[in-house]
Amino acid sequence: MDRRKSIQTMILGAGASALAFHGCKTEGDEPLVPETTITTDTNYYGRTPKELERVEKLNAEQLFNEHEMETIAVLSTVILPPKEPHGGPIEADVPAFIEFIGKDMPDMQNTLLGGLMWLDHRSNSDNEIEFKGATLEQQKQILDTICNQDLEIPLDNQPLEIQFFALMRNLVVTGYYTSKVGLADLGYKGNSPNVWDGVPDEVLKKHGVAYHPEWIAKCVNQSKRNDIAEWDEKGNLLT
Repeated sequence: MDRRKSIQTMILGAGASALAFHGCKTEGDEPLVPETTITTDTNYYGRTPKELERVEKLNAEQLFNEHEMETIAVLSTVILPPKEPHGGPIEADVPAFIEFIGKDMPDMQNTLLGGLMWLDHRSNSDNEIEFKGATLEQQKQILDTICNQDLEIPLDNQPLEIQFFALMRNLVVTGYYTSKVGLADLGYKGNSPNVWDGVPDEVLKKHGVAYHPEWIAKCVNQSKRNDIAEWDEKGNLLT
């Protein structure tokens, strides 16, 4: 089983949430919207106005320079190689995701920036070229030295480069498999209805009721069970 297939199997078995982080935080490391917060403002859909303001603020900031973003892009594709037809981390905007998380969770920044610097230093020492310009084989040789952490030692107590790769691997996998591209790669289609043939005729007759033929055709016809229902402006079922 190749590396990419192994990661995909892990995600399917444990769920991408197992690799997710703690979510958005404010500068004070408090959750952006505490669980105890109750709001009566319902004039929004999705993110709250406070969350949108936070996202806009972070998007206006820059954590990585152009070279570092290019290095992250290369590294992400080595960690999770792209494949047809969905692509890989680049198509899923994983580098942008990693920069956003780095800005949103500042405690990660030293590890990320220091790890990127270490990659270039190691690649220049071994191959006389920056990491992003090295061959895939050279890149793998470098990463093979930092991809396995000692499980008997807390990760925080291990060398920065070990911490860096563990963090980057989690970010790449999380960013990819929580994107539309990654979900398509998994083949996840959302919830599907179970087969239902309606209430048995004898039960309907017992209560003196019956299905309207139009609803039987629309709701119990299994040939259309995967069709997305549509309603008109008055709430009437169309399909």
